Amino acid sequence: MAEEEDWFENMLKNPIDERPLVIEVKEDDKWRMIGNSGFHNLEWRNRNAELGIFIGDKTYWDQGYGTEVVKLLLKHGFSTLNLHRIHLQVFEDNSRAIRSYEKAGFIQEGRMRQAEFHDGQFHDVLIMSVLRPEWVE
Repeated sequence: MAEEEDWFENMLKNPIDERPLVIEVKEDDKWRMIGNSGFHNLEWRNRNAELGIFIGDKTYWDQGYGTEVVKLLLKHGFSTLNLHRIHLQVFEDNSRAIRSYEKAGFIQEGRMRQAEFHDGQFHDVLIMSVLRPEWVE
């Protein structure tokens, strides 16, 4: 619990544009938190940022929430924050997430070979992005 409280305290020290946003769904007139999302590593001079999203409750996977949130973040990033490039990193074997990102307009632009070690082996990490002109189209 102390670590969670520290995490929240540290988040409040971040600039407002880099604070995580809650993903909620409405059920029976009540809102339920199912994950979070947001931008980090904002580079104002270069007008780019990294997007992150997490839906922890698996019962809400494959229902379009992730794609909807990513599209909303792209709109906010390009229209409100005036970004030029929004990028993310995803494990190569996370086909569900890759499909969601592609639906929102992301394209693969690179691969970091064997960049992460988990489940006893190394895995590639894909770099995906959307540029403002692509999003406008």
